Amino acid sequence: MKTVAEEGKTPAIVAYLTIIGTIIAYFMNNEHKNPFASFHIRQALGIHVTFYVLGVLVGLFDSWLISSAFYIFIAVLGIYGLVTAIQGEQKEVPILGAYFQKWFSTIQ
Repeated sequence: MKTVAEEGKTPAIVAYLTIIGTIIAYFMNNEHKNPFASFHIRQALGIHVTFYVLGVLVGLFDSWLISSAFYIFIAVLGIYGLVTAIQGEQKEVPILGAYFQKWFSTIQ
């Protein structure tokens, strides 16, 4: 018998690939709601939204230092989330993970 994490692992991993992957994972999880997949879909959606919102702000600066720090921050969040999904763990991404769970709590 599969555990909840094993059943939801595929949509959880797909969610981190791109914003399109997050949308696909949402629909993959729509029929049979899996709490593990929902957790990671919320985390991935938060990372993608953060990327676009902060990206607009970072774009206002003409500094490779600020841009580099921004991309490293987003990459660390994305890689951390992807690795925890692959390992079957439900760990929030650093700094913003708790907010993502709260802000996107309607995703079940």
